[in-house]
Amino acid sequence: MKRIALLPAGSVSDEAAKQFFGDKEVEWEHHRLIADVFQATERGECHYSVIPIENTIEGSVSLHMDWIVHEVDLPMQAEWVYPSVQNLIGRSSEMEGREGGIDYSRISKVISHPVAMAQCHQFLRTYMPHAEKEHTGSTAEAVRYVKEHPGEGIVAIGTGRAAANNGLDVLSKGITDHDNNYTRFMLVGPEPYTVRQSDRTKTSILITLPEDYPGALHQVLSAFAWRRINLSRIESRPTKKKLGNYYFYIEIEMSLDTVLLPAALQEIEAIGCQIRILGCYPSFSYQQLL
Repeated sequence: MKRIALLPAGSVSDEAAKQFFGDKEVEWEHHRLIADVFQATERGECHYSVIPIENTIEGSVSLHMDWIVHEVDLPMQAEWVYPSVQNLIGRSSEMEGREGGIDYSRISKVISHPVAMAQCHQFLRTYMPHAEKEHTGSTAEAVRYVKEHPGEGIVAIGTGRAAANNGLDVLSKGITDHDNNYTRFMLVGPEPYTVRQSDRTKTSILITLPEDYPGALHQVLSAFAWRRINLSRIESRPTKKKLGNYYFYIEIEMSLDTVLLPAALQEIEAIGCQIRILGCYPSFSYQQLL
């Protein structure tokens, strides 16, 4: 039986992981902090960690990407997407107005994970511009905090499952700024994931350019372009070694088992670039998991 590290029960990570693994026999190990999720697998206590890495509205989850790059050596083994439906959660008995409905003026503080909070910016600005905003390690942790602090005018942004788990109410449902809000999750760990099969395979790499080499990035992209290799994502992040020194995180719509991709990487290395392979893995759409 595989043991899976992930964020707390009732979080979007929890819902997404259970959707991905389906009825497979797995054992869940929930952690409050993403650092603990990573380290549980790095220490060998779990087979895999479930990591949210990108969101439709907020883009890359930089903190989690930095952990993958700088803190642990856990290969990417699979990715999938899951809809992020965020709700305003609290006690309706505390927030009801005189004429029924929610009296938002009674809310003094809104707490949630920073990414979930950012997904609901327009709703918060419209209905609760007066409320204090506070970040937590996960949406599930925020909902649990509301449960433990009744009568203080505090609400959380989180999932309906988290509300039900903690005996709280969904005050407003689906409060994200856009309806097509999806989060992309990565399964990281030392073992290849072979349970599900997908017709789409991706490869993630890090490229660090040589210093004082004008046009190096252009040559890197050209190595992919003339071979008609599609890049689905490219992002620059600081190496944390020197000011102005960046690496490029690139996702490639191709397997390392092909002829073209290894040849492109060899061409890139020939101009002095450093390449680190983060993983070659199956990619699943939400529809594939239904």
